[in-house]
Formats: sequence, C-alpha cells, structure tokens
Amino acid sequence: MKSTGVSRILAAGLLLAGVVSAQITTTQKIGVIDMQAAMTTTKDGQRAAADLRAKYSPKQQDIQQMQNEIQQKQEQYRRAENTMSDEAKQKMAADIDRLQKNLERDTQDAEQDMNQDQQRIVQGLSGKMMKIVTRYAQEHQFQLVFDVAGQPNNIFFASNTIDITREIIALYDQEYPGTSPTSSLSTPSKPASAPGATRGAAAATANANPKQP
Repeated sequence: MKSTGVSRILAAGLLLAGVVSAQITTTQKIGVIDMQAAMTTTKDGQRAAADLRAKYSPKQQDIQQMQNEIQQKQEQYRRAENTMSDEAKQKMAADIDRLQKNLERDTQDAEQDMNQDQQRIVQGLSGKMMKIVTRYAQEHQFQLVFDVAGQPNNIFFASNTIDITREIIALYDQEYPGTSPTSSLSTPSKPASAPGATRGAAAATANANPKQP
C-alpha cells in the first residue's frame, strides 16, 4: 500500500513538472527577420543602391562600347580575311587581342572597386541593423530571432505573426533618418585604357571575348 501511494505521488509530481515545462516552452517568444530585405528596403539601403548605380553605370556603358568595338573588328576581319595580306591579318589580330586584354583588365579593376564598395555598405548597414534588432528583441522579450535570409536556411515555415522585418525597417529609418552608408565609396581604379565594367557587365564580357582569328 505504501509503495502504491509513493508511486502515485511521484507520478503526480512528474505530471506537474511536465505541465510547468510545457508552459515555459510555450511562453518562449521567437521571431524571424529577412535581414537582406530589411537592409535593402531601408532608406539607407535604397540610397546606397542608387549611389552604386550612378557610380558604375558609366563604366557599364564604356564596357559595352568596348565590346561593340571588338565585335566590329572581328566582323571586319572575317569579311576581309581572304583578301588581306598576312601582314594585315597579323596587325588586325594583334589589335583585337589588345582590345580583349584591355577589356578583361578594366573589368577586373571595376569588379574589385565595386566589391569593396559593397562590402563597406553592407558592413555599415548590418552593424546598425543589428543594434536595432537587439534592442527590439530585448524590449519585446524575444528569446530567439532567426534570419530567414541566412545560409544555410533550415527554417521551412514561419508564421507572418512572428516576422519582425517591417518593424525593424521602420525603427531603422526612425533611428537613422539622414545617414548614408555610401559616404565611404572608394574611388574607382584608373584603368589602363578605358573605364571598366560593373559585375553585370563582367558576365557579358565572356560573350564579347572574340575567338582568336
């Protein structure tokens, strides 16, 4: 009889502990945020994107002109290949090769400049963003905040009710209304012959590289 009574008491204690544990678990507050979307949606992020476009758009136009020039010379070579002298062929081939090398060099220089600018902008934005997220989480008693834009992303589902992205964007713009992360944009490297290209133009460079005649 005593053994049965003790067992009942232990069972009741374990049940109560389970209920308390479940209550503690259910009261944990978890949030999610899309940090990439948040940074690019803030006024700072939009201003940074506009500044980068303004800075590197002329370079992209220059690289397009260089690509067009190479394509025109390739076409000229193909049309006149059978009628040109060997000396003229060698001269035109050398000219095309020089333009190709200039294009590749200028593209690499521009890519390096742009990567440096992007890194500085992201570092500036993310540093200020983390301060906002941390303060918001503490004030609203969040135990965990996950970044759904992070890699690898192991979050398969998150309710919109725990998404704090919009709130963080609003707080960021309120905290930093007039700042600009682009004030530290690097000065573009001077190319050897003509301005380089943006990352987008770099992809097109592969198509523009002519086959050796």
